[in-house]
Amino acid sequence: MPKIFIVRHGQDTDNVKKILNGHHDTDLTDLGREQVKETAQKLESEYVDKAYVSPLKRCQQTAQIITEELKLPEAEVLPDLIERSFGVFTEKPSSDIRKMTDDFLAADQVDYFLSGEGVETFPDTYGRAQSLLEFVEHKHPNENILLVTHGDIGKMLRAAFYGWTWQEGLLTPYLANAEIIILER
Repeated sequence: MPKIFIVRHGQDTDNVKKILNGHHDTDLTDLGREQVKETAQKLESEYVDKAYVSPLKRCQQTAQIITEELKLPEAEVLPDLIERSFGVFTEKPSSDIRKMTDDFLAADQVDYFLSGEGVETFPDTYGRAQSLLEFVEHKHPNENILLVTHGDIGKMLRAAFYGWTWQEGLLTPYLANAEIIILER
């Protein structure tokens, strides 16, 4: 039975500073690169047919390390794998979420802001995740696929795959840097 492997990018420069990055395009740190190498080792026992990646650098660097380690072709950019837009929260300290809005959901290790100027809502992110899964399942019905992406869209991909609501998806355990989620039926 085919699997979808979701990998969140390794630690980036904003993660170190506890800054909300969204579409802010940052590089992996040295620790982030090491995290990704460990993730690639965990994937060595799995067969991956095709890799897709977010257009942001931190994910592209993550995908490059994994595909080189696994001797896979270069990952193809899928624009919809980009993190949701954080709007006014972009480049703000994550600790400021509760100071900036009352519209948030407290979850495992993180507060998720739910609205704000320029913010992509979770219902919209969830809809994008559903479309991504439809694309992957239609184009690769019998293949194992690697998706290198971000935390919020990663959680929405898992929620959409299992038919959970976006709220249920956010309340699942924190998706750490370079962590793997395996989706299978």
